[in-house]
Amino acid sequence: MENAQSDLLTVIGAIGGVLVLASAIGGILHLRLSPNGENAAIDNLNDRIRSWWIMVIAMSLAFLGGKAGVILLFGFCSFAALREFMTLTSANRHDHWSLVCAFFVVPPIQYYLIWIGWYGLYAIFIPVYVFLLLPIISAFRGETRNFLIRVAEMQWALMICVFCASHVPALLNLKIPGYEGRNVLLIAFLVVVVQLSDVLQYVWGKLIGRRKIAPALSPSKTVEGFVGGSLSATAVGAALWWMTPFNPWQAAIMAFTITMLGFCGGLVMSAIKRDRGIKDWGHSIAGHGGFIDRLDSVVFSAPIFFHLTRYYFSLG
Repeated sequence: MENAQSDLLTVIGAIGGVLVLASAIGGILHLRLSPNGENAAIDNLNDRIRSWWIMVIAMSLAFLGGKAGVILLFGFCSFAALREFMTLTSANRHDHWSLVCAFFVVPPIQYYLIWIGWYGLYAIFIPVYVFLLLPIISAFRGETRNFLIRVAEMQWALMICVFCASHVPALLNLKIPGYEGRNVLLIAFLVVVVQLSDVLQYVWGKLIGRRKIAPALSPSKTVEGFVGGSLSATAVGAALWWMTPFNPWQAAIMAFTITMLGFCGGLVMSAIKRDRGIKDWGHSIAGHGGFIDRLDSVVFSAPIFFHLTRYYFSLG
């Protein structure tokens, strides 16, 4: 346990060092190129860096708080993300009781099941029981207009914002031989690799990006940025094998897998935003948009990372 705490502090310290460097660079760019706020790109960069400080501090406190801290953090993120998602759906007053269940019943139950480690139920609670129950509740209200759309949107919101997100703290329940007491580092590995992949894809895209990879969905994403960022994040993941139950090659494969899923998750969520005619899911996080804008890559990669680790490395 002491080694796990020491390794976690090492990771937090390293991230803090990167943020200190980024803050210094952002400050210099601001003084030289945008002293009066005339350069929107630099101001946005500094907004992003300040937001990263807040997110890293919150994440670090949650990690240091153990299982309770991680579950509370992701439970809050699920609620905030669900709120952002549901504001863009076709739900109306006839879905009142379904919405009450979606916000105030389903997430607490899902995260309680994570807390007690009941894998057999939290793995199917939302995609089976909740997906069957909510349409029944809405059907009893007797409003048939856009019924399928309303139900499907609510189900998809719960799948993304609650079910997928809850698989991050679920990593704490895995029983991996020789890795006891260190599972929080699995979460750190997942979050660091996926988020770093996003950042590196952006950086590589700005440096050498030429060909758009999906211009209709995300004009800023390029083939060069995707390849450079994914390979760089995979290399970082391989270098972080010491904080996982994987050897370097296994860590590289896991890192590559979650970066691919994270990228695809970003595209899927961008497609939904384009369909709704918005740029960001919200405005809660300066420079980043909303909670879903920051979580989209993680929520797509978390369930697959969880199940691959459970299947190949865990006792169950």
